[in-house]
Amino acid sequence: MTVNFATEVITSKGDKLSFNTGLFINNEFVEGANTIDVINPTNGEKICAVQAAEEAQVNAAVDAAEKAYREVWSKTPSRDRARLMHKLADLIDANVDEIAKIETLDNGKGIAFSKGYDIPEVSKTLRYFAGFADKLHGKVIETEGKLSYTRHEPIGVCAAIIPWNFPLMMAGWKLGPALCTGNVVVLKTSEITPLSALKLAELIKEAGFPPGVINIITGYGAIAGDKLARHPKVGKVAFTGSTAVGRMIMKASSESNLKKITLELGGKSPNIIFDDADLDQAVAWAHKGVFFNHGQCCCAGTRIFVQEGIYDKFLERFKEYTSKTKVGDPFDQDTFQGPQVSQVQFDRIMSYIKTGKEEGATCFMGGNRLGDSGYFIEPTVFTDVKGSMKIMQEEIFGPVVAVSKFKDVDDVIDKAHDTTYGLAAAVFTQNITRAVTVANRLEAGTVWVNCYNELDYNTPFGGYKQSGIGRENGEYALENYYQVKAVKINVGL
Repeated sequence: MTVNFATEVITSKGDKLSFNTGLFINNEFVEGANTIDVINPTNGEKICAVQAAEEAQVNAAVDAAEKAYREVWSKTPSRDRARLMHKLADLIDANVDEIAKIETLDNGKGIAFSKGYDIPEVSKTLRYFAGFADKLHGKVIETEGKLSYTRHEPIGVCAAIIPWNFPLMMAGWKLGPALCTGNVVVLKTSEITPLSALKLAELIKEAGFPPGVINIITGYGAIAGDKLARHPKVGKVAFTGSTAVGRMIMKASSESNLKKITLELGGKSPNIIFDDADLDQAVAWAHKGVFFNHGQCCCAGTRIFVQEGIYDKFLERFKEYTSKTKVGDPFDQDTFQGPQVSQVQFDRIMSYIKTGKEEGATCFMGGNRLGDSGYFIEPTVFTDVKGSMKIMQEEIFGPVVAVSKFKDVDDVIDKAHDTTYGLAAAVFTQNITRAVTVANRLEAGTVWVNCYNELDYNTPFGGYKQSGIGRENGEYALENYYQVKAVKINVGL
């Protein structure tokens, strides 16, 4: 049933924000099976309630998508798909202020990052992939007596299940390659941070996308997410989240219709700092590497390995630099670290800090809650850690880092690989031969040299080992959204 779900809220700075809270199915905002409260992480208070999808609503969204694919989108010329993607990007840019404020309100990330990075990255991603829409072609293959060629054909209905740490940016990473390759999408937001995607839904309709091409629903992962992952009409699932849930997605796919899947999962990334590194540069990037987005970043450099000769000096400077981190109201322009996203995440991080202390690590700085309202945690640094400790092995997903020593290249490679993950890594050195050698040896999907957390829409991103399957961004992402058909014609030669 179509209902008016228009909602207005006021930020801490007095800005009025508007968005819809319904399920976006077939270009209309409709009622869900129930509602979910959305909580402001800055103060723990309710922002609003959004409609939640269960099986009936998931089926409706998938049916709308399939109908749109069969009747409209599969027949839409590639240049028209690109035009709509560019139009949506234009609308995002025109509304960047409001969307960024919605993202900050809902997620708690600093407004400087929402407006300066996350939201502009969505429009850049859409434009980048729009450029591929009319360049997706196969090959002509010379065979004896036959004309052989290949076609790159869409999968059809794609499900995108996005996380709460970069809500709209992750939506862009999935919508871009899916749409340009001719697919339709059912996107499920995190139930914790659904608001920016619901604002995007308004712009999708305004841009002129046909009904059903993009559907956006909110719901709990165990209900709506599971139904999407098992739905027989869904041909592909793109998921970003924890490794544990990634396994569930794989299981659901295997038990239903063997969907094509891409998984961008967790990490426990090593940041390696050699004794010839520019120390001030290494300190600044190491800080960004772990505390960016409040530590809620899958590729965060949460294990810093510093060569013995500069370990003490690095610790001193890192502590000094980190002590200046502005933690506070995310609507303040100079806030670097806002609150953690939820009470559950706050409690989880504090539990890891407690465990680190109990296992014998030294809490070198931080380790406490900040204030008595909201989900704020001090930037926390552990030293005297062992590789077997829980804080060295498990993804904390918060502003917590462990710093330890290493002797030489072989020693640090062994330490870096002492993990089940392989999402990212970094190397700091002024020796280019060493930089390339170590980067090539590291088992990680992305290796940064003399920088950290530099992510670009035109560069592939994904993990080794238990950090995922497939790649997002860049031309490599397209392979996950099409099927290759071979056609052989007997030409009688």
